[in-house]
Amino acid sequence: MHEMSIALAVVGQVEDAARRAGGVTSVTSVRLQVGELAGVVPDALSFCFELACAGTVLEGAELVAETVPGRARCARCSDEWAVGMPPQLSCPVCGQAADELLSGRELQILSVRWEDAADRERTHEPVFEER
Repeated sequence: MHEMSIALAVVGQVEDAARRAGGVTSVTSVRLQVGELAGVVPDALSFCFELACAGTVLEGAELVAETVPGRARCARCSDEWAVGMPPQLSCPVCGQAADELLSGRELQILSVRWEDAADRERTHEPVFEER
């Protein structure tokens, strides 16, 4: 079940961000963007996230997963379509195989809400590095 390794990675990244911020007493929510083609089972991820949070500053945090629909584009006729599940990877207009997946493979932390020592709730939005 790769959802457990995803949950552990998310918890690790949030813990690191909380440690760098200093004074974080608890994390109340984590918002993720999950593409429908990312191969993640939402219920399994929620279950694993709860287990991974146990004994950390994230214990009791809510996981909010926003699904990003899969979309593809055909270079031959320029059509764009919703890929769906199971994925339709051939163009519904001309039958050509999809040349480009536009969305649906995302898996990233969008924001984290936490409480700090001053007892104020804050939202942290990570800055992503280009890979």
